[in-house]
Amino acid sequence: MNILKFILVAFEVIIYAYLAFSTLYVLVYGIASVFPRKIKSVHITKMNRFAVMIPGYKEDMVIIDVAREALKQDYPKDLFEVIVIADSFKAETLEALRKLPIKVVVVVFEISKKSKALNKCMEEIGDNFDVAMILDADNVMATNVLSKINEAFNRGFVAVQGHRMAKNTNTTFAVLDAVSEEINNSIFRKGHRVLGLSSALIGSGMGIKYSLYKQMMAGIDSVGEDKEMEMRLLQHNFKIEYIEDAHIYDEKTQKSDVFVNQRRRWIAAQLSHFKHYFFDGLFKLFARGNIDYFDKVIQMIQPPRILLIGILFIFTLTSAIVHFFNLTIISDNFILGFYYWLVIFVSTAFTVALSVPKSYYTKKTFKALLSLPYGFILMIMSLLQIKGASKRFIHTTHSISGDHEKKH
Repeated sequence: MNILKFILVAFEVIIYAYLAFSTLYVLVYGIASVFPRKIKSVHITKMNRFAVMIPGYKEDMVIIDVAREALKQDYPKDLFEVIVIADSFKAETLEALRKLPIKVVVVVFEISKKSKALNKCMEEIGDNFDVAMILDADNVMATNVLSKINEAFNRGFVAVQGHRMAKNTNTTFAVLDAVSEEINNSIFRKGHRVLGLSSALIGSGMGIKYSLYKQMMAGIDSVGEDKEMEMRLLQHNFKIEYIEDAHIYDEKTQKSDVFVNQRRRWIAAQLSHFKHYFFDGLFKLFARGNIDYFDKVIQMIQPPRILLIGILFIFTLTSAIVHFFNLTIISDNFILGFYYWLVIFVSTAFTVALSVPKSYYTKKTFKALLSLPYGFILMIMSLLQIKGASKRFIHTTHSISGDHEKKH
């Protein structure tokens, strides 16, 4: 074997091993997500007091409606307080917010970050809360969310993720973003819980024991504060619950530039956390049997599903052309044939199809899928622009208010 062929084969095997592992990972949890979870009913012995914190940066278009909606919980009114953390809001927005029965915490930073806003808020509101409930400035909770989260706390959990789902599917990208979130809900939340592992956190629609959250957040000053919090919780062996029927409606990305910005931030944060936590996760796996923590570390290098299926499609199509047209000048330099690539491509496609809720099998979704090639290109663009994205605040503008589609 000459040097060039050796290099090509080594590259091929490494790429295939990574993509095959990624496929197997999502396949296992995707299949698990199909099975129902048995959740024991519990007698409610404690009604926890919630701090519903809504950090927002220049969210004047949506924040007033979101604050009003947050007040509509079926939970006892004296046991939850809605707190809007206002960063760079207009004076008229602040005035309108102060007319509502909520608390407004105004923050000013030279460099804005969600972690800074939350830490500053908790400094101001004190410690008279049991649960920190975190919402994004576009989130609308179903009326029973706090009751559902409280029930999970009564079952012994100290960290709970609700079911974040689409508020809007009004554009092609909004549909793709909505489908993507539901796939992640199936694989990284429900599938994990079915197999006894922790749910992934999303950054909003989550409730965490207030004292624990305040303590851990005090040491977090990063853009990906939700993933940092998730890592720290698992590092200390806390189990994260997922409540599938606690619905939190979230505005989905409507424009391609916002799509790129979001993915760039997410990918950069994941890679940063993988590098930071890999060896510690490996040590705790073997020294303390902390499978949950190590699984989360490995999850950080999972490629986004649209990227995984796009890359596999390209490799499978290329190998099919080489195979069926008998292009030996190419095939002689590689050892993995068409069927190797076909197996993992079909497995990934099967996992994705299995993980999408039946309610999304519509003509509207099919039309949106025609834009997948463009979405794949945007994901590649995101990868090429991740340098520094995990260290600086990238704002996503929201425009959809309290109205949302409940059919999903």
